[in-house]
Amino acid sequence: MTTAVADQDSIFQNLIKVGSKTDFGKEHNFSEIKTHEDFFTRIPIRDYEEFKIYIEAIKQGRHNVLWKGKPIYFAKTSGTTSGIKYIPITKDSIPNHINTARNALLCYMAETGNTAFSNGKLIFLSGSPELERVGGIPTGRLSGIVNHHVPKYLRANQLPSFETNCIDDWETKLDKIIDETIEQDMRLISGIPPWMQMYFDKLTERTGKKIKDIFPNFSVMVQGGVNFEPYKAKLFESIGKKIDCIELFPASEGFFAFQDSQEMEGLLLNTCSGIFFEFIPVAEFSNDKPTRLTLKDVKPNENYVLIISTNAGLWAYNTGDTVKFVSCDPYRLVVTGRIKHFISAFGEHVIGEEVENALLTAAKEEGIHVTEFTVAPMISQNGKKSYHEWFIEFENLPADIEKFSEKVDSNLRKKNVYYDDLIKGNILDHLKISVIKKGGFIDYMKSIGKLGGQNKVPRLSNERAIADILANWAVKMITKP
Repeated sequence: MTTAVADQDSIFQNLIKVGSKTDFGKEHNFSEIKTHEDFFTRIPIRDYEEFKIYIEAIKQGRHNVLWKGKPIYFAKTSGTTSGIKYIPITKDSIPNHINTARNALLCYMAETGNTAFSNGKLIFLSGSPELERVGGIPTGRLSGIVNHHVPKYLRANQLPSFETNCIDDWETKLDKIIDETIEQDMRLISGIPPWMQMYFDKLTERTGKKIKDIFPNFSVMVQGGVNFEPYKAKLFESIGKKIDCIELFPASEGFFAFQDSQEMEGLLLNTCSGIFFEFIPVAEFSNDKPTRLTLKDVKPNENYVLIISTNAGLWAYNTGDTVKFVSCDPYRLVVTGRIKHFISAFGEHVIGEEVENALLTAAKEEGIHVTEFTVAPMISQNGKKSYHEWFIEFENLPADIEKFSEKVDSNLRKKNVYYDDLIKGNILDHLKISVIKKGGFIDYMKSIGKLGGQNKVPRLSNERAIADILANWAVKMITKP
């Protein structure tokens, strides 16, 4: 990707040229934009809420609102603050979603020589491919939309069936997927890690076998949506062996990056696929005028909020994702969390990458497998010290939960100096672990109507809305308050 910076400049110029003929472009004087500085002085960072007025105009039948013509789809997704979001997908942007997944597979095949998986059965789990119409525009989950664009050469081997993918109830759907796949020559399985774990658990429940014995030719696992590391050990244990993995970084707003190598760390940024990227240092994100960097200015090992402008008509759009480059030649990154998913109830600003590292390092040392976890602040009363409460579902419990929690706490203090200072200053107490019973996180997701599909539990919350419900599945407070 030696042309990445030049490609980004070319995309920027094309976006401005096309965008200047839209309602949005005219409102923001795109005709006067020549440089990135011109762009960021005229176009503020927006999230979905601030785009809703334009989306509503599109729903009412207006053309040339955010991009030329009208979107060919709306990708329907749920937001934490916006309710249902309708993300436009245009004729120009659909190749980004389709071709990037193809490119990830082709890179894998070229590097490893493994092409045999394409001769067997493949799972491309999706939301329902049935689409409704909103403002005359076909609308559905992104994965359901993409399901209509699976290439013919893969379609013949694709599972589950169209009818099964249309089932709304997750547990019914999962049972049907198992019915359709358990006797098949499954070679590639894709989905978010929590879904794949549920699928593997159900298969083992039915057969009493490891996945490698049910699907002896299973060789490639494609995953994305959440950090793979917390799930990797248990997934491989369920499979019974380590297999190749391809990590993806897709969203309704665009397909941002993909794993192009089994040997190198990180995901290759998708720099020539209709998306112009900006990066805001996380520490500046809440500033009135944060620094907005282009690709040529980013540095390794710094956390940035990912901002995009696309040929679907999103302009300086806040994805909410935080990323860190592990290489700038080529541009490879890792996803470090969500800008809204952090704990700073006491000024510590702990992020997802830090809690995952703290827990997984301790778990690896102890030979512990973690099924799922989340962290929330506990603001204590009556003069007692506040602390971070960790809700953890273990596959196998640590021999000494007290020592395990001390290791996690120590690891987090090493990763986050502010947290360490609060502990040293006697302002915060050491973290506490609440053990969640087996299956508790699944029961929690079911209780809030978000079991299955692309839904996942946030690693961090700055308040206790999740924690207070999850407490219903806590075995007991194991560590001392």
